[in-house]
Amino acid sequence: MRANTTALPETFEAGFSAYTIVDVETSGLRAAEHRVLSVAALTLDADGRVASEFHTLLDPGCDPGPVHIHGLTAEILRGSPRFEHVHEALSGLLAGRVMVAHNAQFDYGFLANEFGRSGRELPVSRRLCTLALARRVAPPTPNCTLDTLATYYGVPRAKAHDALDDTRVLAGVLRALVADAARLGVAPPLLHCPPKETYQSARGLPAGRTGPKPPCVFVYPGRFEPGSVLVQGMKVAFTGDTATDRPELISRAEAAGLEVTGAVSGRTSLLVTNSPDGPTGKARKAAEVGTPVVSEDSFLRMLDSVAPGRRKGEQAPVAATQVRAASRPVPRTGPLAGRRVLVVGGTHDQAANARARIVELGGSAAVNMSAGVTDVLALPGGTLDRRCEKAAEMGIPIHGNGLLEAVAPLESAPTPVPAIPDPVSLARGQVIDVPVAEHGTTWTIRASWLQHGEWAVDLVAFLVDGDESVASDSDFVFYNQPESPGARLTIDGPAEQSMAVRLDGLPEHCRRIVLAAALDGAGVTFGDVGALELEIAPGADASVVARATLDAATEERTLVLAELYLRNDNWRLRAVGQGYPTDLAALARVYGVDVDE
Repeated sequence: MRANTTALPETFEAGFSAYTIVDVETSGLRAAEHRVLSVAALTLDADGRVASEFHTLLDPGCDPGPVHIHGLTAEILRGSPRFEHVHEALSGLLAGRVMVAHNAQFDYGFLANEFGRSGRELPVSRRLCTLALARRVAPPTPNCTLDTLATYYGVPRAKAHDALDDTRVLAGVLRALVADAARLGVAPPLLHCPPKETYQSARGLPAGRTGPKPPCVFVYPGRFEPGSVLVQGMKVAFTGDTATDRPELISRAEAAGLEVTGAVSGRTSLLVTNSPDGPTGKARKAAEVGTPVVSEDSFLRMLDSVAPGRRKGEQAPVAATQVRAASRPVPRTGPLAGRRVLVVGGTHDQAANARARIVELGGSAAVNMSAGVTDVLALPGGTLDRRCEKAAEMGIPIHGNGLLEAVAPLESAPTPVPAIPDPVSLARGQVIDVPVAEHGTTWTIRASWLQHGEWAVDLVAFLVDGDESVASDSDFVFYNQPESPGARLTIDGPAEQSMAVRLDGLPEHCRRIVLAAALDGAGVTFGDVGALELEIAPGADASVVARATLDAATEERTLVLAELYLRNDNWRLRAVGQGYPTDLAALARVYGVDVDE
């Protein structure tokens, strides 16, 4: 157990008095559909002690949901104020301050929706997720739940799933995490709000939707040949004015088994327009890629004779990448077994080669400083890195290139920690079976990188079928469409993003999830960003099962990180690390996403 301390790191710029800690209890998990039942907010003084508290139950005007979790029945909530009666009080506690919560995206999303229903805007411009901070600090705990962290840091707990008690407990955990962050030199993962997942697309990618579009249930059969009939699964697009209301046209096309797309590409079967020579971008693109163009009347007649298509999941071929023999993960043996080594300094290639060699020697290569780092490898210029100074202060051994030639375990022992399962360390191309039987079907795949520079890294996922293609644009998960059936993007900080995957909730046609990272910003490459760390865990606050550190080449702007794929009814994870010099739009086209030029 660790003693609490209030020492502030210099990177926590405004001190504790800039923070407001919040917690909500809700009627469900989806902020757009469910309601807040209870909300608590407390402010802190300069020393991190509670300065003021606000707490109230709320009448949601709906069923309170999982009473067995929060204990708030309809009878208990009856007579409580509605949210619009308390938003002024909450605004006073939040305006101009950093909102702090454990799994902050959840609380932020619910509060933003409640403020929106009241005709107001949530007055939060920055938020801090203590779950993300705990992952960066990496205390030797089996997981990062609030209860586990409270026990580790010696913070007393009165009642779980009580908004007011949760905020009081989180205040104590925050003080301890901040102190550990100061000791390690870890910067707070402050995230500007609204986060990028709510932005509208500005790079030719599919526009965001209010919810996932139901995917077409038929396999894409190929392009339409003039003189033939339409086949279920073909892609059609509309442009210009139509006599029939556009929503009705779309509804009739989808009812016939066609997929309506928002852009024209080489995979589009038909463009429907009454002005084929019009100035629209879709018409120009159709002429460029040879997509047939038909009038509205012709299209409506064609709907009467659409040929049957093949439903997804029926005799779909299995991709070669799913049946080739998988290499075994690196065993946790060797002279660096049990060591977590942070590489500092050196050129891009020197650092990448060093990290690969550390994994070969049985160790794990760290991207960021944390409490789990046991050793530092200082390449040329590395001693000038501030993290070397922090490592020396904490007594962490600092090595030169000789570490990469180790043939026997190091004499210095890693800092003793509680018995925590050591994550499997994966090199590029290596595979593990996802332990679904042990941990269930809900998994989080998280990517993080060194927090420096002004660029933005975007985590994306493609849910592909047996033909190695998305069935529809809704199978593409990215910042402008952060949720699809079975997959959801979360942005936890400026240098950490996660993809939450529910394996039993994926579309039936999905045989593989391709996880990739892309750069936003002209002239920036992954050579500037450095290595990305990939972790997979059975939940956002659970212990890590497997980890890989992936380096791209200096000129690459997109990087395929991993594949989560189905083989013989078993889910497997492959670390990929394959980069490309093209942007996200080009990578999306590879997997069949219709991207407007």
